[in-house]
Amino acid sequence: MTSMVGRPIARLDGEAKVTGAARYAADAQVAGVTHGTLVMSTVARGRITRIDVRAAEAAPGVLAVLTHRTSPRLALPAADLATAFFQRFLPMQDDLVRHAGQPVALVVAGTLEQAQHAAALVTVEYAAEQPAVDLDDALPTAFVPPPTPVEHNDVVRGDPDAGFAAAHVVVDAEYRTPLQHHNALEPSATIARWEGDRLTVHESAQYVVATRNALAQAFGLPPENVRVISPFLGGGFGSKGPVWPHTLLTAAAARHVGRPVKLVLTRAQTYTSHGHRAATHQHLRVGADRDGRLTAIEHVLTQHVSRTDTFMGNGSEPTRMLYAVPNLRSTQRAVPLDLPTQSFVRSPETAAVHALESALDEVAVALGVDPVELRIRNHSAVNQDTGVPHGSNHLVECYRRGAEAFGWAGRDQRPGAMRDGGALVGWGMATAAHTAGNRPGAGVRVTLGPDGTATVQCATHDIGTGTYTVMTQVAADTLGMHLHTVSFELGDTDFPPAFGSAASSTVPAVGAGVVRACTQARDRAVALAVGDPGSPLHGLAPDQVGAAEGHLFATGMPSRRISYRDLMGHHGRAEVLTSSPAPAPLGYSTGAVFAEVHVDPAVGRVRVTRVVGVFDPGRVLNHQTARSQAVGGVIWGIGVALTEHTLLDPHLGRIVTPNLSGYLVPVTADVPEIDVSFIDEPDPASPALGARGFGETPSTGVTAAIGNAVHHATGRRIRDLPITQDKVLAPPAT
Repeated sequence: MTSMVGRPIARLDGEAKVTGAARYAADAQVAGVTHGTLVMSTVARGRITRIDVRAAEAAPGVLAVLTHRTSPRLALPAADLATAFFQRFLPMQDDLVRHAGQPVALVVAGTLEQAQHAAALVTVEYAAEQPAVDLDDALPTAFVPPPTPVEHNDVVRGDPDAGFAAAHVVVDAEYRTPLQHHNALEPSATIARWEGDRLTVHESAQYVVATRNALAQAFGLPPENVRVISPFLGGGFGSKGPVWPHTLLTAAAARHVGRPVKLVLTRAQTYTSHGHRAATHQHLRVGADRDGRLTAIEHVLTQHVSRTDTFMGNGSEPTRMLYAVPNLRSTQRAVPLDLPTQSFVRSPETAAVHALESALDEVAVALGVDPVELRIRNHSAVNQDTGVPHGSNHLVECYRRGAEAFGWAGRDQRPGAMRDGGALVGWGMATAAHTAGNRPGAGVRVTLGPDGTATVQCATHDIGTGTYTVMTQVAADTLGMHLHTVSFELGDTDFPPAFGSAASSTVPAVGAGVVRACTQARDRAVALAVGDPGSPLHGLAPDQVGAAEGHLFATGMPSRRISYRDLMGHHGRAEVLTSSPAPAPLGYSTGAVFAEVHVDPAVGRVRVTRVVGVFDPGRVLNHQTARSQAVGGVIWGIGVALTEHTLLDPHLGRIVTPNLSGYLVPVTADVPEIDVSFIDEPDPASPALGARGFGETPSTGVTAAIGNAVHHATGRRIRDLPITQDKVLAPPAT
């Protein structure tokens, strides 16, 4: 018997993507489609005093120009997990401007070019006010928001003051991470079509069920009257998980003109239309005794929010959960600024892990303890936030395997002691850690066809992570079928519901749902086989029948068997089995990341020359897609550490780098040798064949590993990301 799970199966949707056969949201063929273009505000705070659309309305091909005066009135959807409309206002419903790049008009025309031309003819005048967009300037306004169902903002454990008093070393430091953006290859796109009071939307979405719910609430429709379709996604990274106003505005425009409307955001519009990673200011105090055991941690993580909401996408769970520290104070604060609503950006815990792992490196240096050994001494097999043991935890093995693969034993601990020609060489490491699951589960429908094939359906998504492939593997193994006889369909609200592809929850939620539904389907097939007088398995007890390689067979006599094809063909009709959603349990995927940097002391240039990562995701469902996730996470971490930051005009509140020429992401020449591997031990607590959610974990430790390596190379501790050349060359602070 050959298991499909774990094998490095190439992506089943790969051929469709590389040949152009895959149809993304903007590719959907909808008869009579028209085109929409947004007009965005050029001020960050104020009111619209005059908006002139006469020239635009008279332009060729224009069907409508909607503004706050003429746009249909919409209800504000809820901000809960089921609807995920975290922005707490709808644009084009009043004359208020709450951030630069807010939609103030929507032009609909027969062609895209006509819509773009007409949009350029709209003139808007404002009564502008001075915006506040700098986190540091506004820190005095910070406050602690009330807790949410999934986040605690003020946590105290033990007696932190006593813990610091008992410490031999206390590191007291501030770390900053900048505002950053997702930059998915595919800009967000919507096509909306009405048929009476029924709405169909083709959407680039990471959460089609929430998109359906938000649209239904906005238009006062029952959810069953809204269908959202998203079979392929050209990247999301969190930007397409929450629901954003442009989707609702497109549907409103389609209803207004009585024709389907397509709207695709420009690259610049994505910077203000679907969230970002908020800038953070983090104050950490870490105390440790002479042996390097932690006595206390105090972590105050402050991030900006918009004026209209308190949604915070940067979580500090790792500080609360990861290490065995008896005394802890964790506070998450918000600072209201005149900026768009922030959002999740892949690995929302990256900012907190960066600060924590940088501070631990400072503790190790102060004590003269090896950074790997310091982490091993403070390892915990228990979730420190809840006191519940992890289902499995092989983090110590990650440290040891990673150190061996990297050659860590050859590290000279003295900063600046290692060189390669004229370059300073630094070695740094950090823990990678990210929560997984702990979100609503997924329902799954399985249809066993008369031809012996299985069709598995779920309203989940493939955001580029390999969901199509991995879930087909899980289904094939559970059913005991060949891979080519199973098809997995997703991205459609007509399928059983699923939570969004976010929070590393797809594997624990959808994977578990697939196991449940396919187990029911297999059991139904077994019941047919043992109950059919014409079957070679007739009369056996169900627990005496196994399934593998497309056959059902007697476990005591494998030659006594029947194929799914023969069984279902004789049965003559399809069997449909559906599993109900069950909450995905909380998991914790971890790893160890080791980085080598070369620093040119003359110009301050930092190059990452080598990265080793060893990770513990539970059981690895597909080694090829998992490796892709890990390598991608390392590359993202390089960008966050060295190049990525969104620049704002402090006076106008506008983003001045809304493109890939100003917002720098790593390219091929920036990516070094990357060696990733996995422990690959099933987690007994996971209902998804022992696998945990993993996609967001790899990048979390990379930034601190690089920053720690830069300190090791230069003796300079740069606590403000990204680590750019000017910071490397700047004189030490006095």
